[in-house]
Amino acid sequence: MSKPIVAIVGRPNVGKSTLFNALAGSAIAIVKDAPGVTRDRIYADCTWLNMNFTLIDTGGIEPDSKDIILSQMREQAETAIATADVIIFLVDVRQGLQDADFKVADMLPRSKKPVVLAVNKVDSFKKQGNDVYEFYNLGIGEPIGISSASMLGLGELLDAVTSYFSADKLQDEEDDRPRVAVIGKPNVGKSSLVNRLVGENRMIVSDIAGTTRDAVDTEVVHNGTSYVFIDTAGLRRKSKIKEELERYSIIRAVAAVERADIVVLVIDAVEGVTEQDAKIAGIAHERGKGVIVAVNKWDAIEKNDKTIYEFTEKIKTTLSFMPYAEMIFISALTGQRLNKLFDAIDMVRENQNLRVATGVLNEIVTEAAAMKQPPSDKGKRLKIYYSTQVAVKPPTFVMFVNDKELMHFSYLRYLENKIREAFGFKGTSLKFFVRERTGKEG
Repeated sequence: MSKPIVAIVGRPNVGKSTLFNALAGSAIAIVKDAPGVTRDRIYADCTWLNMNFTLIDTGGIEPDSKDIILSQMREQAETAIATADVIIFLVDVRQGLQDADFKVADMLPRSKKPVVLAVNKVDSFKKQGNDVYEFYNLGIGEPIGISSASMLGLGELLDAVTSYFSADKLQDEEDDRPRVAVIGKPNVGKSSLVNRLVGENRMIVSDIAGTTRDAVDTEVVHNGTSYVFIDTAGLRRKSKIKEELERYSIIRAVAAVERADIVVLVIDAVEGVTEQDAKIAGIAHERGKGVIVAVNKWDAIEKNDKTIYEFTEKIKTTLSFMPYAEMIFISALTGQRLNKLFDAIDMVRENQNLRVATGVLNEIVTEAAAMKQPPSDKGKRLKIYYSTQVAVKPPTFVMFVNDKELMHFSYLRYLENKIREAFGFKGTSLKFFVRERTGKEG
């Protein structure tokens, strides 16, 4: 099931980053007392009363600004609004109602998304409680007084936000079609790839990075099986600032990855694999999705007998945290090897749903421990009593041990490699939980 996405929007300097940090539980965004300081839109995974959601921090909206940074921040906020399920509209009780607040308020209903109005910097409800009512004039609904800095009123705010998490988000559970997010940097050929698979120009494609407006779901039927492709292109503006483009691509990727089972990371063969590709891939890896790396524009590369090997090694090095990723070399332009993409999706999907019998799993783990002795500390050695698989998508395992402090990361990686050798699991991450078992067993 995909997690709801909540975006915090508002004009500059009303305290969006402070609220984001308060809800996310750590100082992630840079906070300074100057409009437009939050240049990066940043996301975090949050939980409230057992409800999980992804929170997005945006740059401030300055509705009529001609300043290039502020106008780009407005674009960022519009992107966040387009991808969010619920919007927190933040205003400032100290500054009172501003013209810019009305302009932001006018933009929000067009999104047809639920909006929760939060009035920030209410450090004393006795002194400033009545000032909150002024914001009813925005026509957005009941204003909720909060203080991000003093952590006041956040529970009421989160109750209001989570009340909009509807059953719509649960519908994906009943839809058993594979959901495939096509992600990557701007202008690597994501929309061209989906267009080619569909066989028609469903999306606008041009040579200018970021011409596609919003994520688009496209159904593709291949050999009688329906697949849903979630295309996440860049922006609709013809921005020339590369850094800004990269920020948009990150947020689009987060929104799409949340809704997908399998992620196709598109890499430009001409440009080669980059650190930005690794950042985007990391989003899929963190969320335990199946991953296929599709190297596009392969037709544009001069090749010899070592080209594929060299390119593969570069990808493995840059994406070293996800050695399980499946790799294919394609051309959206010519259609080269696109049929292989469906084979890869089917294979990864099968591996995501693979269940290993407990008896067989324990045999593999016992054999692995016999081949390489578990770590020890101060004379105490790690003992693995029992292992079992508890979930799929991604396959998730629990290992019961005598002392989980002794389970070093490197040894867990060794056990993961042994399990992969035995069962494959190509294209999917694996999750491991180590639990201590009390008693005098073993």
